[in-house]
Amino acid sequence: MPKNNPNKYAEVYSVMSDINDESLQKLSPNEQPLAKRQPLNMYIKASTVEKRWQAIDCEQAKQQLLDQTTERCMSMYQKNIENFIGTVKLPVGIAGPLRVNGLFAQDDYFVPLATTEAALVASYNRGALLISEAGGCSAMLLNEGVCRTPGFAFETLVQAGQFVAWATTQIDTFTEITESTSNHLTLKDLKINIEGNHVYLIFDYLTGDASGQNMVTIATNAVLEYITEHSPTKAKYSFLDANLSGDKKATMQSLNGVRGKKVTAEVHISAELVKKRLHTTPERMADFWRMSSVGGVLSGSVGVQGHYANGLAALYIACGQDAACVAESAVGVTRMELNDDGSLYASVTLPNLMVGTVGGGTGLPSQQANLQLLGLAGNGNARALAEVCAGLCLAGELSMIGAFCAGHFAKAHRKLAR
Repeated sequence: MPKNNPNKYAEVYSVMSDINDESLQKLSPNEQPLAKRQPLNMYIKASTVEKRWQAIDCEQAKQQLLDQTTERCMSMYQKNIENFIGTVKLPVGIAGPLRVNGLFAQDDYFVPLATTEAALVASYNRGALLISEAGGCSAMLLNEGVCRTPGFAFETLVQAGQFVAWATTQIDTFTEITESTSNHLTLKDLKINIEGNHVYLIFDYLTGDASGQNMVTIATNAVLEYITEHSPTKAKYSFLDANLSGDKKATMQSLNGVRGKKVTAEVHISAELVKKRLHTTPERMADFWRMSSVGGVLSGSVGVQGHYANGLAALYIACGQDAACVAESAVGVTRMELNDDGSLYASVTLPNLMVGTVGGGTGLPSQQANLQLLGLAGNGNARALAEVCAGLCLAGELSMIGAFCAGHFAKAHRKLAR
């Protein structure tokens, strides 16, 4: 047991003990004019890019970020970035082949992963090959939908109730307005949540093969403008999204429902194959899952899983997805159990996969190339991509848990990351 240290909190804040009047002055507002400014025009033009670099004044960085290929192709990034100065190059590795037997994904996939974390691709590759050798994983898209949740504040609960009574008569109009904003969007459902004199309208959409964040924002804004003009009960104030949507955050609401695409995947692996490829046993992996599940509960985890974020972040960056959506996409449940015949049952369920194969960054050169590598570029492939994501996460869970059970986790990082 560590010795009781009465000064431990003083040690934590020891840096504060050096503060004096001079150092406090550093914290005061500095009202000196800015010495350097970049152009006000945020769009991509060769002249404005050059002016930004003049403001930055770092030739070494410019050589790396604005190479000849980037400079030649920079107009392609016009709809994806503001205040453009160049591109970042990340190493891309492939995991696989990963065999997926899904409702929409039916193939052996080489999965591109863009990352700077050593051992990550190796781990997912090991899991993918294990799954493929076991005959592949079964994957099923269960549900899909993307929501926006405008909020309205009224003087009284009575007014809130009157507004809700009117809003429920407008669903056909809301549908017409939202679907007129895009040929690819469908209003799937409208739910209502009342909290005192606040009303949240939960617009749930289908967005086709696009991830759909911008699409649902534009559609809901059109409805909000209609409500502001036509509602007989006027709100004191309202907002386009009042933080009930679960956008870019882990929430219990999304865990129990869907945000994006909800997918589950499973695999059965023989004891012999577990021993051969992971150097452990199904019993030990099931034991680890039970203990780690309790650990997840004790930590307050939303869902229980090992490291979905690792694979998803690498895949999202490689394939032009919104990387910030990993915050919600990496929520889910991993389960590992011992079958009656002594083999291992493993499954993952991810209810918040925000993925698309059109729109956003999917059309950029490198990102489009990685989707083509997968065979999932363009229309008609978003559901298959979601099932591949589930298979990838299952591969990562099997490999990581196998490494912990075999005592190889630290060894692998020591070997590959140094």
